[in-house]
Amino acid sequence: KSCQKPVDKYIEYDPVIILINAVLCKAQAYRHILFNTKINIHGKLCIFCLLCEAYLRWLQLQDSSQNTDPDDLIRYAKEWDFYRMFGIASLEQTSFLVGIFITFWWMRPEMLKTKSDFILLLKALLLSSYGKLLLIPAVIWEHDYTPLCLAFIKVFVLISNSQAIRVTLNLNRMLPWLAIFFGLILENGVVCLFQKMGWDV
Repeated sequence: KSCQKPVDKYIEYDPVIILINAVLCKAQAYRHILFNTKINIHGKLCIFCLLCEAYLRWLQLQDSSQNTDPDDLIRYAKEWDFYRMFGIASLEQTSFLVGIFITFWWMRPEMLKTKSDFILLLKALLLSSYGKLLLIPAVIWEHDYTPLCLAFIKVFVLISNSQAIRVTLNLNRMLPWLAIFFGLILENGVVCLFQKMGWDV
């Protein structure tokens, strides 16, 4: 009321500009998307990102890359290895999220005291993982720098997750990164468990 201006300047912006600012990890853009829009694609986006990750892992398996005959694409789609990779990617994503929530329940239990707080943070984390969609172009345009590209994509997703946590819970920079660190520890623990069981991850 005092300044006679909208609190959220992104209400007046074009969606393309909002998307560009979100890609640049601007906190105001994240705040606008999470609080002032009715986006309900977090579940579908999560499934699609997991499919991208499973596809990348499936391509890296030795037996999946031996035959490049296009007629075998239908057979490839039915391979159990792809579904196994999807299951492993899902368990890793779940353990990462559980690690983040455990950190907040342990350090700041008052932040997630209601079901709506929990759901909002979960939606924010799922939406901020949109960077995993870049895995597909990285695989399609395969070149010598693909491992470096995949590392950059991982870092970008973690930065996006950090911004989403900051905006959702109104925190400084340190605690979100600590929660992400514990999430990564739990995720890597799951990876080590699968490797001990003799599964390709």
